[in-house]
Amino acid sequence: MSSWLTRIRKSIPFGRKRETADNLWVKCPNCSEMLFAKDYEENLFVCPRCEHHGRIGADTRLDQILDPGFQLLIEPQVVEDPLKFRDSKKYADRIKAARAKSPHDDAFQVAVGAIEGHKAVVGVQDFTFMGGSMGMAVGQAFVNGAQRALDEGCAYIVFTAAGGARMQEGILSLMQMPKATVMTRRLKEAGLPYIVVLTDPTTGGVTASYAMLGDIHIAEPGALIGFAGQRVIQDTIRESLPDGFQRAEYLQKHGMVDMVVDRHTLRATLARLLDYLQPAKAA
Repeated sequence: MSSWLTRIRKSIPFGRKRETADNLWVKCPNCSEMLFAKDYEENLFVCPRCEHHGRIGADTRLDQILDPGFQLLIEPQVVEDPLKFRDSKKYADRIKAARAKSPHDDAFQVAVGAIEGHKAVVGVQDFTFMGGSMGMAVGQAFVNGAQRALDEGCAYIVFTAAGGARMQEGILSLMQMPKATVMTRRLKEAGLPYIVVLTDPTTGGVTASYAMLGDIHIAEPGALIGFAGQRVIQDTIRESLPDGFQRAEYLQKHGMVDMVVDRHTLRATLARLLDYLQPAKAA
């Protein structure tokens, strides 16, 4: 028999559950400032206090960069789990879990559209999907984007964000490096701009291939960009590394990056570059 307190509680008409603090506030990973989530989103996921550029997904990035009305390319279908790989979990289960958290099937999305009227094909690597790791699906999506740029006769802009090659696909993931490199060469031979925007983090096999083969390299402020990790390099050369090593500003100073551009001016910067490199406006 229920107590009088239980009966009274059940008789009270509670309204819908209010949003929790977890939904309303975001903690900056750099300065730990608590930010109102809506304001953070309206500021393009850049902390207004320390200007840390937060990581964003592919759909958000495309919405920020492209004019309204862009078209997503169909994601390529590749052989899944070709090696029947298993470590602490089955690779098939890891993919399934990643897809449950994402609107897409893998870590690289391509869209055809325009940036302030300049036609462009834009590819975005999504770090939230298995660390943006480069497997067969990512490699094929990159190739499809490059081919579409060749067909359209326009620039190919790629936003990189990856922990490197996808270990669960072994040598097949590493083969995406020369595969993507061939397509960047085809773009060059066709006289079409290939622009790379390096975002946090861009590492491993992605850095060793298409991330560093652009005609122009742009980086977001503070982005980590490199091949091997700092600890590995430090242990190998047995020397301390300089402050800011492998960060966007350090790489710009040493000639590996052409410019470091704040997210608020990135779209306008890309439009200006396209105006220089392919002046014709999109129909």
